[in-house]
Amino acid sequence: MIRLPEQNQVLLAGRLTRDPEVRFTQSGQALCRFDLAVNRRYKDTASNEWKDDVTFVPVVVWGQVAERCKDKLSKGSPVHVEGRLKMEEWTDKAGQKRKNMVVVSKRLQFLAAGPAGQGAPAKDSGFPDSQINPAEDDVAAAVDLDDVPF
Repeated sequence: MIRLPEQNQVLLAGRLTRDPEVRFTQSGQALCRFDLAVNRRYKDTASNEWKDDVTFVPVVVWGQVAERCKDKLSKGSPVHVEGRLKMEEWTDKAGQKRKNMVVVSKRLQFLAAGPAGQGAPAKDSGFPDSQINPAEDDVAAAVDLDDVPF
């Protein structure tokens, strides 16, 4: 039998579909929930038109980062999320068992609108994991996105 490594990693970039909801657990731990709209643009071969395929992904953020989301994010804010998939299960008021797949964020980066509406890393995101290397910034600015083969 072949032993396969277990892997559960999600990387997403998109925009919030509504303002984030921040609550606190009984122990005082902050919990933030929001839905992320992730677009995929493709060309329809039948009509030769460009179309958008939008996927809505629920995201959960914990701790101090969740508290910062309340202050820094709102509907339409662009973010980059790194996390893992988790199945949430609960019983609703009618006694029905419910399930929902969510992304539990391990790392979150606020993105700011750059030139021509393209997202660029925010310089003041306030997260230790989102520090920007100035040398990488200079390289990114020198690359023309139309020249990238993918």
